Amino acid sequence: MKKLTLIACIVWGLLGPSCKKYLNINNNPNQATSATPQGILPQAITGTASILNGYNSYGAQLVGYSANAGGYGGFGTAITYNFASSDFSGLWSSTYDNLEDFQSILNDTLSAKPQYIYFNAVSRIMKAHDFQLLVDAYNNIPYTLALKGIGKLTPTYDDAAVIYANLASQLDTAIALIHAADTITSVDVLPLGNTDVLFASDMTKWIRFANTLKLRLMIRGGSKVTFANTQIDKTGFIEDDALINPGFTRDNGKQNPAWNSWAFSYTGTAGNKAWMPNTFVFGFYDGHTLSDAARGEALYYQFPTTGTNRLGVESSDLTSSPDGSFWYSGSTRSGTSAGKSVGVLKGPEAGYPILTLAESDFLQAEAMVRGIIPGKADSLFDLGIAASFRYLYKLPDGTVTGDPAGDAATYQADNATSPLVNFTLAAGTEEQIEAIITQKYLALNFVNSHEAWNEYRRTNYPRINRASTATAYETFVSTVSQSTRPDRLPTRILYPSTEGSYNPGNVPKGITPFTSLIFWAQ
Repeated sequence: MKKLTLIACIVWGLLGPSCKKYLNINNNPNQATSATPQGILPQAITGTASILNGYNSYGAQLVGYSANAGGYGGFGTAITYNFASSDFSGLWSSTYDNLEDFQSILNDTLSAKPQYIYFNAVSRIMKAHDFQLLVDAYNNIPYTLALKGIGKLTPTYDDAAVIYANLASQLDTAIALIHAADTITSVDVLPLGNTDVLFASDMTKWIRFANTLKLRLMIRGGSKVTFANTQIDKTGFIEDDALINPGFTRDNGKQNPAWNSWAFSYTGTAGNKAWMPNTFVFGFYDGHTLSDAARGEALYYQFPTTGTNRLGVESSDLTSSPDGSFWYSGSTRSGTSAGKSVGVLKGPEAGYPILTLAESDFLQAEAMVRGIIPGKADSLFDLGIAASFRYLYKLPDGTVTGDPAGDAATYQADNATSPLVNFTLAAGTEEQIEAIITQKYLALNFVNSHEAWNEYRRTNYPRINRASTATAYETFVSTVSQSTRPDRLPTRILYPSTEGSYNPGNVPKGITPFTSLIFWAQ
């Protein structure tokens, strides 16, 4: 820091005479004209939690985690899948807004500011994370010419597979920058400090996070993407749940965004009650498909008597969602005191998951089956199941209650004859992939639901019955689906209407929710 202080003193001395301009009455002292990386980074990462909350809600509706609840109607395209450009349009705008924040840090640290090397690297990692969200939802998107401000208001759309390849390269660059920081002697490198609301300035964890994101890109892109470098940095993958937490509290505007949306607002008002658990996924807990009472009790209110529905069924006989929603398993239903619970809605103070250890373990297991990385897939498969239990049993303060390891072992013993749980029974690559993706589906249940939706479209797992006579336990497809596909599901959402209005010359034409595929999808 002494070097930076000396430099600052010299600059201040050279510019000293001009500092009298602070008295200029034409300047508004209350309006910020610039922001530092230290000021932008914490709110940018916190903003990522908010956009992930939107992606989680979108994915939960499409992949069979949630269904329309009793006492509500008018679900429209949410149950027909015949999406309009207004459906889920907030995903596009909020993600690009978040990307602008990370880009502003890069713009401020790209040249002649080696002291900000960590801020530069982290912004690259978070940009890669956000751009993958967009590609997985929309396919081709503005990328190379995006985030240019008024310099490029109508950016062209890049090929999604090419974007994937470049995102992996950006992650490689970020990792290299973090490693290079140890060799910089010209200035004192600034630590992230308390601006890092994800990994508390632990740069080893940032490298592991980047490695895990890269592995996700490589698996999902598969043979359809030509990656410049398929090696993974020796630092390895994340070793615990990656949770965003700037200090969430029950105060106004400071709650965990999922709690605020689904459980209770800061005033104690009940959150979204228009949705309830889907019968299809519930069958993996109550014995219809698999038996998993421990996670069922952690996930759902009053399991196993929790109300469920099949998407599209609208009936006066349906159970209404209780205050706090069915996904809040805690017994206290007062919004001013509820919280500190296990499950997915843990409390207003809980960190928001950007990537869980369970997902990382299952990514590694699949990569081992496919020969992308070395190792024993069965070990990572079992670790993924255990990590899912541990995440659900984690309280808002990070402590783990109960016996997640013991309950995971009981779960595997209770389903010992199922190849979806006992990996040794999965014969051949395809059955192994089915087991891995099905367990990932359960681990992502109302956690990062959009990732489960992406994986279903890529692999067609978990397996559903496509017959018109399939029961609610056999399929999560809406009963009023208008999709023309064999599985009667949508393929994607549409570009927002703003792109048609403001970037009409570049937005792809002829996109439909039933025939247009994300490049990696089936």
